[in-house]
Amino acid sequence: MAFAYGLADLEQAGSHQGFGHKSLLQSEALYQYILDTSVYPREHEAMKELREMTAKHPWNAMTTSADENQFLSMLLKLINAKNTMEIGVYTGSSLLATALALPDDGKILAMDVNREYYELGLPIIKKAGVAHKIDFREGPALPVLDKLVEDEKNHGTFDFVFVDADKDNYLNYHERLIKLVKVGGLIGYDNTLWNGSVAAPADAPLPEYLTYYRQFVVELNNALAVDPRIEICMLSVGDGVTLCRRI
Repeated sequence: MAFAYGLADLEQAGSHQGFGHKSLLQSEALYQYILDTSVYPREHEAMKELREMTAKHPWNAMTTSADENQFLSMLLKLINAKNTMEIGVYTGSSLLATALALPDDGKILAMDVNREYYELGLPIIKKAGVAHKIDFREGPALPVLDKLVEDEKNHGTFDFVFVDADKDNYLNYHERLIKLVKVGGLIGYDNTLWNGSVAAPADAPLPEYLTYYRQFVVELNNALAVDPRIEICMLSVGDGVTLCRRI
């Protein structure tokens, strides 16, 4: 979310049926069944409003899918998360899902390089009554993380972190976040199956928007697989999300 595709890439993505969260299911009808049966009937009215608003935005390929938001909401409740962080916001789909799932005194440190997109969804977030939980910072996330890491009082204080931003910085984020999340806490990295391209041969003919970031996603996946500081679970929900539990 915090990274930016080129406009041509996004237009190409929008015309590519396999792009993003729908690509990992072989049947469009099956994906729609999941939405109609499990997601939409229970979707919060504010989530629906934000989803429909974001669908009209030209860069809507960057949003988190409705089924993934549902998953994140349940996960946050299961771990009783209270202090969280989100790197990459866009219009705030996963941010709103998180805010709705947290208790009233829960907190989200949210970072994105583009405040304009965040403010598109902000009226809906405010109407949902959860804006007070969000501390939004505009700009690159690494300087904010570095400042947090400098103060050891911040170490081990976050229950959950969700990263859906510039894939070429995922490993840089990881080295900082592993210090900030508590033992037993979770870090979720989005897009770790990258439209299924991670399993493609290195010389496979892929669209440019997939090829560029694919190498960074593969590098992240390989690094997480052997990181002794975490337990991992790679899920095929959305465009692939990898959960890392700090041990």
